Amino acid sequence: MWISWWLWPLVALCTGDQFRDEAERIMRGTPVIDGHNDLPWQLLTMFNNQLQQEKANLTSLAQTHTNIPKLKAGFVGGQFWSAYTPCDTQNKDAVRRILEQIDVIHRMCQMYPETFVCVTDSAGIRQAFQEGRIASLVGVEGGHSIDSSLGVLRALYHLGMRYLTLTHSCNTPWADNWLVDKEDKAQSQGLSDFGQSVVKEMNRLGVIIDLAHVSEATMKAALNLSKAPVIFSHSSAFSLCKHRRNVPDTVLQLVNQTGSLVMVNFYNDYVSCRKEATLSQVADHLDHIKKVAGAGAVGFGGDFDGVSRVPSGLEDVSKYPDLVAELLRRQWTEAEVRGALADNLLRVFKAVEQVSDHTQTPEEKPIPLDKLENSCRTKYGYSEAPSFHHQPGALLASLTTILLGLSLL
Repeated sequence: MWISWWLWPLVALCTGDQFRDEAERIMRGTPVIDGHNDLPWQLLTMFNNQLQQEKANLTSLAQTHTNIPKLKAGFVGGQFWSAYTPCDTQNKDAVRRILEQIDVIHRMCQMYPETFVCVTDSAGIRQAFQEGRIASLVGVEGGHSIDSSLGVLRALYHLGMRYLTLTHSCNTPWADNWLVDKEDKAQSQGLSDFGQSVVKEMNRLGVIIDLAHVSEATMKAALNLSKAPVIFSHSSAFSLCKHRRNVPDTVLQLVNQTGSLVMVNFYNDYVSCRKEATLSQVADHLDHIKKVAGAGAVGFGGDFDGVSRVPSGLEDVSKYPDLVAELLRRQWTEAEVRGALADNLLRVFKAVEQVSDHTQTPEEKPIPLDKLENSCRTKYGYSEAPSFHHQPGALLASLTTILLGLSLL
C-alpha cells in the first residue's frame, strides 16, 4: 500500500508531461496566433527603432518578453504586432508616430525573412504556417492614430493595417474608451455618427474592428452595427476580475451571437485584479469565456511587452504550450484547443474579408470641425478655411486695387 502512495507524485509528473507533449503535438500542426504583442513599442523605447544596433538583434534581444528563440519555443505561428502611439500624441503627431511603428514592423520582416513574413490576409497566415514562418500582421492600437480622418484610415489599410482598436485609454472625438465606465466623461455615448462611419468603412475595407480598451457602450454599439465579427485583441472576463478593461457577460452574449472573438489578456491586473496572478487563473478566464460565449469565441492575446506584470508560468512568449497543456488537463477537446490557438481567429478574419467590398462607395463625410481640437490643425476643406473659392468679394476687391494701381502708372 505504501508503494502506491509513493508512486503518486511520479504518476502526476508523468501525466503532466503527457499533457505538455500533447500540447506540443497539437501546436506543431496549429501554432498559436496571438492577438497583441507590443515588441514594436519596446524597439522604439529601447533603440529608437534602430534595428541594426547590436543590442536590438531579435535573435538575442534581452530584457523583453519576446525574441525569436522564445517565439519558436512558444510555437507562435502568427502575431498581430501592435503599432501603438500613446494618447498624448492625439491632436499632435499621432499619424507620424503610427507610420513609424508600422514601418518598424515591416523592417522586422525585411531583416529576418527566415523567421517573419508580413501578411495581410487569412490565406497569408495559412501559407506562413506551411512555410514554418511567423505570419506578421499590423494591428493599430488606438483610434486616435487616424486623427479622425477616413482618408488616414484608408491609407493605413493600404500600409497593411488589418485591425484597428477603436480607442486606447482616452476618448477619441468619435468613440468612448473604457475609463468612461470608471471616471472619464462620455463624449460619444459609445459611437458618434462619425464613429459609425469609421466602423462602416472598416467593414468595407476589410479591417477587423478591435474593441479592447473601449467602453461598454462602445462595445455594444460596434457589435450591433458591424456586419462582420469583431475581436477583443487583448481583454479578459469581467466576471472573474472586475476591471473595466475586461468584457462583461452581457457583452460576451453578443460576442456569441455575432460570431466574434475574445483573445484573453495575460496582464495580472486584468487576470486576478492583483499584482500577482497564475497560469491557472488565465485558464479560468478562457474557461469562463468558453462557457458564456462558446468555444468559438476564445483566443490568446497575451499583451506581452506591453505590460509590467505577467502571471507565474507565463513569463514570456515561450510559455504558450504550458497554457495549452492546462486546457487539455481541464478536458478541452483537441478541436476546442485548435480553435483557441488559431482556427477561431482565422474564421473571424475570413468573415471580415467576405464582408469587405472595395467596389462599394467609400464613406466620405468628414467629422464636424467643432468636434476637433483646433490648436494644432489647419481647416482646409471646411467652410471656415481661408480660400479664394469661398471669398469672391475679397478676390474682387484685390483685383480692383491692382487694376486701379495700374491705371495710375
